[in-house]
Amino acid sequence: MTTDTSQAPRLTSLSHGGGCGCKIAPGLLAELIGKSALPKQFFPDLLVGTETADDAAVYRINDEQAIVATTDFFMPIVDDPYDFGRIAATNALSDIYAMGGQPLMALAIVGMPINVLPHDTIAKILEGGESVCRDAGIPLAGGHSIDSVEPIYGLVGIGIVNPRQMKRNADARAGDVLILGKPLGVGILSAALKKNLLDEAGYRAMVEATTLLNRPGTALGKMDGVHALTDVTGFGLLGHGLELARGAGLTARIDSRSLPVLPTVQGFAEQGVITGASGRNWASYGAQVALGAGITDAQRALLTDPQTSGGLLVSCAPDVADQVLALFAEQGFGSAAIVGRMEAGEPRVIVD
Repeated sequence: MTTDTSQAPRLTSLSHGGGCGCKIAPGLLAELIGKSALPKQFFPDLLVGTETADDAAVYRINDEQAIVATTDFFMPIVDDPYDFGRIAATNALSDIYAMGGQPLMALAIVGMPINVLPHDTIAKILEGGESVCRDAGIPLAGGHSIDSVEPIYGLVGIGIVNPRQMKRNADARAGDVLILGKPLGVGILSAALKKNLLDEAGYRAMVEATTLLNRPGTALGKMDGVHALTDVTGFGLLGHGLELARGAGLTARIDSRSLPVLPTVQGFAEQGVITGASGRNWASYGAQVALGAGITDAQRALLTDPQTSGGLLVSCAPDVADQVLALFAEQGFGSAAIVGRMEAGEPRVIVD
């Protein structure tokens, strides 16, 4: 069915928040999950559940195989429907890579205001998601759809990993270096887009970053010197760095001068063009973060900025850091950089 799209509303105008900025604040989420989670001991083959806020669930099938299962969906971060579908699908599959796994297949999660959006627009969203699955070499094998007030799209991702090569977010070691695979600033650029401040070059940079599959995760899972792995998404670099620290019982130290940043992000942050989720993130975990005296409000906004389809955060032994950086570079992640280290100390994040 072909419909007139000339009067179609902007996708971002139909959502109260976009991308991973839609996430429930980490403090409230922990409270909600804590009231409903079943003790893990009832399921001895559940290798990863909710206990460390890891990226995906992992269930052991046998000594050589474990299933990796995850789901991720959100409201539009951009107005182009095809790009929205691609970003949402890339973001969802990232959680499988972040466990060191290999995706096997996906199911679509679709909620659309059927009487508000042209059907061609909805079809483009679905096409965008399917294109990412093809790029990942997996089938989009089904899904579920509803008529909803706000547009929602995402995937259930199913993958596989050898249990001995699985990378949790809780196994960092003192002395590890921290490597970030993608530049920061997606939330800030999305805020600029909503305010009609983002130019074409900035938009393309944002889309290129958010549609780059975190494929290096599969190879990182096979590296003994890689101890912990996660991806930086809605809770920002500080939030996901804090998860590493809590899981390992260590301090994560971030070097603010070494952070890779998307073009024009710093300027927008200094102008106060940020998302509401950034403030919610800080309110949730700021008490466990020590900011250096020279850290500005703009830098704090970047550190708490919700990343949609953000980069892998790797905790690895110093002697494999060059190998990790080379792997990222070979697979098109030219901005990957060492951004900190793990140290003995109370579970918190220190920013220099």
